[in-house]
Amino acid sequence: MLMFSKASFGLMTLGLVMAFAPARTAAAFDISSGVTKESGPFDLFKFGFKAYKNGQKKDAVEAYRYAAEKGHTGSRWALANMYAFGDGVAKNDYEAFKIYNEIASQGIEPGSEDTGFFVNALLALADYYRHGIPGSPIRTDLSQARQLYFQVASTFGVAEAQFQLAQMMLTGEGGARNVLQAKKWLNQARKGGHAGAMSVFGNLLFQEGQSVRGLAYMTAALDRCAKNECSWMQRLQEDAFSLTTEQDRRSAIVLAQQFDVEDGGD
Repeated sequence: MLMFSKASFGLMTLGLVMAFAPARTAAAFDISSGVTKESGPFDLFKFGFKAYKNGQKKDAVEAYRYAAEKGHTGSRWALANMYAFGDGVAKNDYEAFKIYNEIASQGIEPGSEDTGFFVNALLALADYYRHGIPGSPIRTDLSQARQLYFQVASTFGVAEAQFQLAQMMLTGEGGARNVLQAKKWLNQARKGGHAGAMSVFGNLLFQEGQSVRGLAYMTAALDRCAKNECSWMQRLQEDAFSLTTEQDRRSAIVLAQQFDVEDGGD
């Protein structure tokens, strides 16, 4: 897959603590597994994954550290996540940034099985540049963030990148404000199933006078949003709902149901 949501990071969070964690002996490894620090990177990765699922995060960190030292991109990605979310190690966004940057700097060959790790490293870097990392050399760089989102949105067609790029274009973050281009990216993202993009796209249509269609998109988005993201979408929908006639509301509800059946509309 080309994009991992934050909810799915848990599966990839297994452990790149390698380059930045203190060395430990291989004594923690299960002897019966036959896995040691000299084992191949994929065997170490599998061992770390199993250890992580069993709640043995220190062992997972150790295994992924050794695997990452041997060039295993998935282990690097997992370790970066562990630092980013403070999962099994102390939270350290700057260490996470450095590992994500290593992954991104390596580039990717077309069709590589590491494409997902590469893409999500770019997304993580974009977020860090957008907000900066307090107490580190990484300062807010909106232009760089926008460029990274554009790279992922255009080259890999990732809906989250398209949505974030559109948001920056709407507010003029990191470059010129461009509503037309923002609508284009929002439309692409909502076709990819991105509920937030569908909601914002509908709100723009509503503001332009397309009341029924705009309200329909905002209503349909509420059926697709993640629980922790529904509140702001609901506020947009309720504000629009309060400004429309009863007939327009009914029409919008019918149209929203059609969008659901069509899996995202036209």
